[in-house]
Amino acid sequence: MTDLQFNGTITLSSSVRDLDASIAWFKDTLGFEEMFKVAEAGWAEVSTPAAGVSIGLSQGGEAGGAGGTTPVFGVTDIAIARAALEGRGVRFEGETVELPGMVKLATFLDPDGNPYMLAQSLAE
Repeated sequence: MTDLQFNGTITLSSSVRDLDASIAWFKDTLGFEEMFKVAEAGWAEVSTPAAGVSIGLSQGGEAGGAGGTTPVFGVTDIAIARAALEGRGVRFEGETVELPGMVKLATFLDPDGNPYMLAQSLAE
């Protein structure tokens, strides 16, 4: 649908309790960079490893919980990535799941309980 004229960017929004703490978590834990913050609006965005994709952090409302979008970050080795995050105190939900010949998946939570996922493609 060319009439929509997408600009190639995607912002995935998550509700958080503490804007500064969330920015610090994404920087210190995942290595993302703060793109900007508008404290009076309770909004900030952090970069991701994917060009044009950012995570918007919205302070206020209900933080965390199930439902909504789960951002999935592709990694080359899920065992190494998971171990690195666990070493930083990140909590995972259950074990890494493998769909043979397709993908390995591991769900982790930010400090507000918002789910994120690591995915390693097993396709050749």
